[in-house]
Amino acid sequence: MPDFEVLQILFLAVVAAVVLYQLYATLGRRVGRQPEDAAVTAQSGGGSAPVDAHPALRTEGVAALKSKQPDFDPTKFLAGARSAYEQIVRAYAEGDRETLKPLLAPEVMSNFEQAMVARETAGRTEKIEFLTPPRLDLERIDVAGDLAKAVVRILAEVRTRTKDERGEGVDDRRTAELWTFEREVKSANPNWQLSFVAAAEA
Repeated sequence: MPDFEVLQILFLAVVAAVVLYQLYATLGRRVGRQPEDAAVTAQSGGGSAPVDAHPALRTEGVAALKSKQPDFDPTKFLAGARSAYEQIVRAYAEGDRETLKPLLAPEVMSNFEQAMVARETAGRTEKIEFLTPPRLDLERIDVAGDLAKAVVRILAEVRTRTKDERGEGVDDRRTAELWTFEREVKSANPNWQLSFVAAAEA
């Protein structure tokens, strides 16, 4: 094999490793949540747990948002956020750009795209299963002008099935993340977009 091709393969492997490590550092961080905590999630047929994080910040933020969007409902918002979370995680694993694009802010979509390309270049495929319904708690809402940002703490237990030339690997993990969703309150589009993902304490 020519030296140029060898160097090109090594370069792509390094890029893939770096991008995937950075994404894994925020999307899929292991935490110490125990299996019995799953019982807390079983609210309303497996829906979101009560919104109980940082009450003062939450109350002030909700009031600020309601002043601009009177029909805002935290319970409905969390139901939508949970649906978006599950869609995004599954779509990322499957490389489904069509599903991801309307759900992600451009910068986040760009980061996901890099990771998906790196995975595809490495000849690897993934599938995600949720072992228990994810738990979502509203941390806070910030409103600046007409831009609203909602920070949601998400606890989840997932199983990742990875296939490559070496075969299939299965990885079970518990994750804790802070997802920031945002939207322009005057926009005719009622949907929120994911604009930032950060690791969180369990």
